[in-house]
Amino acid sequence: MGDLFQIGSMSSSSRLVMGTGGFRSMDVLEASLVASEATIATVALRRVDPSVKGSIYELLERRNFSLLPNTAGCYSASEAVKLAELAREAFATNVIKLEVIGDDRTLLPDTTETLVAADQLVRKGFEVWAYTSDDLIVALRLEQAGCVAVMPLGSPIGSGLGIRNPHAISLIAERVGVPVLLDAGVGTASDAALAMELGCDGVLAASAINRALEPVLMAEALRDAVKAGYLAFRAGRIPPRLHAEASSSSLGRPDLFVD
Repeated sequence: MGDLFQIGSMSSSSRLVMGTGGFRSMDVLEASLVASEATIATVALRRVDPSVKGSIYELLERRNFSLLPNTAGCYSASEAVKLAELAREAFATNVIKLEVIGDDRTLLPDTTETLVAADQLVRKGFEVWAYTSDDLIVALRLEQAGCVAVMPLGSPIGSGLGIRNPHAISLIAERVGVPVLLDAGVGTASDAALAMELGCDGVLAASAINRALEPVLMAEALRDAVKAGYLAFRAGRIPPRLHAEASSSSLGRPDLFVD
């Protein structure tokens, strides 16, 4: 898209970040990764063993993806911090996607525990990408704690409901000084485009791709949607109006004023 997307020490030519869980086969995952043109992929530490041949880790390494381990499945700050430390040892990286879940039915984030974990991890030298709610104050607190990226949800994980509160996402994108990536709720290309049009710096997609009838095609669609939304945001949309306004002005047309 003509510029590098920088998040902490990571950089990417794409503003789409790929999730890697839930694909029906390694072949489909690989084809989707290639189609997405992403260069950063997140993986749950509990699902990846770097020593196993043919693992997701080996695939990402072969495809030159930057690895973003995550703490998926954690329900407390202490559990997330321990898992992050294991990820640092296993993958030799200080970058971590922090997820602390507060409810096993909705998978909504526990923002209180997330803030505690974020503070501890930053103090331990981690670059924290924090999954959170669409609450502006929590997002600002995560930035103040030293997170390198804030990742509000559009709707619950895996729901495909899109962005239920566009105003909240827009406020976070406007006020937070570190990169803001929409995380969770993307169902189709228009959701990703809207996130970028609202001012997000990037989009993370997982379920929208791995649960699609044709994952590779959906990866292509989201790739293009993120590009289109980003360009539209930079271009600046026209203000919405209650009434029609001609695209060409009547100024300079004397025939309209002849008696």
